[in-house]
Amino acid sequence: MEKLNDRWLRLVGVPLISIVSNFIFFQPDNDARHISRWVALGVSLIECVLIWEVARFGIIWARQRYPRLNQTRTRIMMQVSWFISTTIVQRIAIVYTYDVTQFWGYPLTERAYWVNTLVPFLFVVPLTLIYEALYLYRQWWATYYEAEQLKKEALQSQLDSLKAQINPHFLFNSLSTLSSLVSENPKQAEKFIEELASVYRYVLQTNEQLLTSLASELQFIRAYFHLLQMRFGRSVELEITVDESQLAFLIPPLTLQLLVENAVKHNVALPSKPLVIRIYTDSSNRLIVSNTLRPKHTIVPSNRTGLANITAKYRLLGQPDVVINQSDNCFQVMVPLIQETRYDYSHH
Repeated sequence: MEKLNDRWLRLVGVPLISIVSNFIFFQPDNDARHISRWVALGVSLIECVLIWEVARFGIIWARQRYPRLNQTRTRIMMQVSWFISTTIVQRIAIVYTYDVTQFWGYPLTERAYWVNTLVPFLFVVPLTLIYEALYLYRQWWATYYEAEQLKKEALQSQLDSLKAQINPHFLFNSLSTLSSLVSENPKQAEKFIEELASVYRYVLQTNEQLLTSLASELQFIRAYFHLLQMRFGRSVELEITVDESQLAFLIPPLTLQLLVENAVKHNVALPSKPLVIRIYTDSSNRLIVSNTLRPKHTIVPSNRTGLANITAKYRLLGQPDVVINQSDNCFQVMVPLIQETRYDYSHH
């Protein structure tokens, strides 16, 4: 939670309230009883500082316990309860002390108890509304900024993925594979064209979507992996084990493509030692992508946007963090599956 930045309000607002409240509500009686204005003003200032510092503590406490925008009602109710209870207790205790000790030189009436207890609310309530309004404005702006960041991140990720699919290197490999298949195996060439068309179709269809179903993403990755297998043959293997009940869950589009591409790009794949990529889910509704870890000896150029984009999108979507694990022989990425009923599109 950000620090409560109210220095000027405390330095200027509290003394001003002290002067105004003392002048309007108490000065006539004080003048009639020949009580020094400076003494009355000093006591009023001390009382105002005490009331406001206690109220301010309640604001900080409520924000720490209920900081989010969707907790506004609970936070306000906690603040209101705190203000009412602490202000009443403070004022009755102080006025009772004045009454018993006759601090002002005379006993206090029942009316004095009511006035001294109710007057602070005329100033505490507007000030707390100012605090809460500023806090809500900053929260709204942060939410708006994160939504804009999410759109920008998603668009950039989609653009990067699209570029990865249609860059000259990818096209050259695909067309070279297709060229050899046309003469050697026309039926397989036809299948290759269908898979290639399916890959491009999916990229174009999901380009404007924030989330897509796991079923659609798996259908796409099978087509994409078929292209890879046409190129690498038995050097790459794909194993998919996903519970059917989780196929309706959502993930950001092209998440699997980025993870599979990352595995192929950075690891050695040989027919005798194939690169095995496994895609499966667990009981915690997480999608896990793992691959055998055999890093290439030559450094592969990389802008490191793949995993960074996935991680950023999940963070901006307000979802649990993406978990990355690496051992001596395995690289693993765990991404949360998102339930449609638990995700509010209106925030984005």
